[in-house]
Amino acid sequence: MRMVDLCLASEGTEVILATSSDEKYPPENIIDGNSATFWATTGMFPQEFIICFHKHVKIEKLSLQCYFVRSIRIDKSNAKEPVDFERWVERDLVHTEGQLQMEEFMFRDGYATHLRIVIKSAFDHFVSVHRVSIEGLDVSSLT
Repeated sequence: MRMVDLCLASEGTEVILATSSDEKYPPENIIDGNSATFWATTGMFPQEFIICFHKHVKIEKLSLQCYFVRSIRIDKSNAKEPVDFERWVERDLVHTEGQLQMEEFMFRDGYATHLRIVIKSAFDHFVSVHRVSIEGLDVSSLT
């Protein structure tokens, strides 16, 4: 099996829910592979989005490129539908004035069909999520 970026629209991944949406900065920008595009929140926290892989995957590394995010939580689900999420990791991020925040999360127990990424708080009224990149393996299709 080869390692691939599992979090790309071209791999069949979708953002199936986002708590805010602006037609100029839609949530699909998170998985287009381009750090120059982004999803922007519309204020108030928490904000969240759910990524669906449409298959079982093993996640070894998750990389997040964002701006103004103060605190984040990542939940995972192994269900066929986006239900039964379990808390996986929480982290406070450091503000980086004038440049993207680049966060990496390494996992050993990284099996999932869906991820819910919750932005718990921010350094400003709005945040942007430019890219989620996931190194891992396809495990099996959903039956």
